[in-house]
Amino acid sequence: MATSAGGRIRARQPTTKDEFTDVPPIFARTTGSAAMNGGSDVARGDEDGALTELFVRGRYPSELETDIVLRTGRTMRLRPVRPDDAVKLDAFHHHLSSDSIYRRYFSFHPELSHEEICHLTLVDYVDRLALVIEDDGELVAVGRYDRYPETTAAEVAFLVRDDYQHLGLGHRLLESLAHAAWARGVSTFSAETLATNRAMMSVFQHSGFHVTSTTSSGEISVRFSIEPSQDANSSRLERRAETR
Repeated sequence: MATSAGGRIRARQPTTKDEFTDVPPIFARTTGSAAMNGGSDVARGDEDGALTELFVRGRYPSELETDIVLRTGRTMRLRPVRPDDAVKLDAFHHHLSSDSIYRRYFSFHPELSHEEICHLTLVDYVDRLALVIEDDGELVAVGRYDRYPETTAAEVAFLVRDDYQHLGLGHRLLESLAHAAWARGVSTFSAETLATNRAMMSVFQHSGFHVTSTTSSGEISVRFSIEPSQDANSSRLERRAETR
C-alpha cells in the first residue's frame, strides 16, 4: 500500500528565484509560541524573548541535511530539495505506480508538467519547504509543507516510492518536516488523504502527535499540533530503534 498523503496546496507559489529577493527574513526562536508580525515575519521565542536563529527565504538550509541508517545497514541521505532536482523528481514520478500517484494527487496523473516540476522544486525553505530522501543518487521519497498565507498552519504531504515502502521513510519525513516547520513558526499541520489510504493514516497515528480527523465523501482530513512533546519524542526514539 502506498505511503502518500494527498495535499491540495492552495497558496500561490513563486515561480522564479527573483520573487525571493527583498522579502523580510524570518526570525526564529527556539521555544515558546508563534506570532505573526505584519504577515511577513514569524517569531518563536524562548523565555527571555531573545532571537536565536535567522531564516532567510531562498537560502538553502544545509543544516537540515542528515543521513538515515536503516536496520539493514543501508544509508540514505535526507536533504532539502534543490532547483536542480528537476530531472530526478521527474524520474521519481515515473517510478511510482498508478495507485501511488492517485493517492497523492487524487487523480490519475502519469506526467508532471514543466510548471509542476518548477513548483515542486523551487521553494523558499521557510513558508514552503520540501525534503527528499536520496538513495544512490535517486530520489526515493519526497515530503513537503506549505504554509497557509499569514497563518501558523501548513499543509503537509509526502510520498514514498513503491519499492521503498515499509522502511520508515514516511515517518522520517514527517518527523523532519515537523521539526523544521516548528522552528520556522509553524505550529499546526493539516493534510487530506483518501479514506482507503491506511498506510498514510498509520504514519499520522503513530507520529506521537495528537491527531484529530474528519471523514467526508471518502476523504479524511487530519489536523494536529506539531509542538514538541514527550509523546512525539518517545515515538521518534521507538521508530529510530526499529529502523536500525
